[in-house]
Amino acid sequence: MPQGKYLPEGMLLETERNRRTLADREGLRQAMKEGTIVEALASSSGADRGLMVDLNGLEGIIPREETAVGIVSGRTREVAVMTRVGRPVCFKVIGESEHGFTLSRRAAQREATEYLMHHLCPGDIMRCSVTRLERFGAFVDMGCGLPSLIGLENISASRIHHPRERFYPGQYIRAAVSEIDRDDARVTLTHKELLGTWEQNASRFEPGQTIVGVVRGVEEYGIFVELTPNLTGLAEPREGLSPGDCVSVFIKSILPDRMKIKLTVIDKLARRGPGYISDADYLFEGDRIGRWQYSPTCCKVKSIYTDFI
Repeated sequence: MPQGKYLPEGMLLETERNRRTLADREGLRQAMKEGTIVEALASSSGADRGLMVDLNGLEGIIPREETAVGIVSGRTREVAVMTRVGRPVCFKVIGESEHGFTLSRRAAQREATEYLMHHLCPGDIMRCSVTRLERFGAFVDMGCGLPSLIGLENISASRIHHPRERFYPGQYIRAAVSEIDRDDARVTLTHKELLGTWEQNASRFEPGQTIVGVVRGVEEYGIFVELTPNLTGLAEPREGLSPGDCVSVFIKSILPDRMKIKLTVIDKLARRGPGYISDADYLFEGDRIGRWQYSPTCCKVKSIYTDFI
């Protein structure tokens, strides 16, 4: 992963080096001298919209203009800073006073941006943390609080209606770099390619099994049931089901040449279906992906793929 030391906010907080830096005034002075990126909890936001940071009894102040890249120009919204209260923030130490230190989150973000724009390529796999969910996609922190978006259509190959069916705020995930706008310093990410191909997911099952799935769509012609985050089968129409219901299903057939799995709903279960991505759902384990061919090579119906190079 080409992130180097520029990790999503929160991942640096409990490291040994970070704890040593925050231990006393001398550690923070050394961080200022070396330009080290440090993390601590933002304790409050003042009327001037700056951030107060807990430095183990010392006062840490991030002035408004230093809270984020783009905050002065308006490119970054004030709420993006206010929502950091109670959460870890990264910063560089840029000044010292009698009571504490002046800090700059913007300086850390500018350094991270320069590094990522120089090193990132399409297909690189990044560690991210989910920061906000909207109907159209999930916003994530790709390092030092720098935002990126995973569009709804790029979260999974299986049909979902909202990112909350996969992620929750604060969750650490992996994502692949889809596009890079170096002029505007923007990165677009995708997630579904890391959850495996149709064949990889279908190989977990065989005809004759009865398994648990989640209803993702209800149509006149049938019920779409998610078997894994990147695999959905179709069952015959049945009344009384709605998206999110957990059901037991019988696998009638698996047809790679048509990229279809035929199911029969056995019963509606008395719990909501699981939704969040877990480590076990990631079937791609490398640091970089070149081409992702979701559809089986024998499929005669359609070809679904992503080229990163």
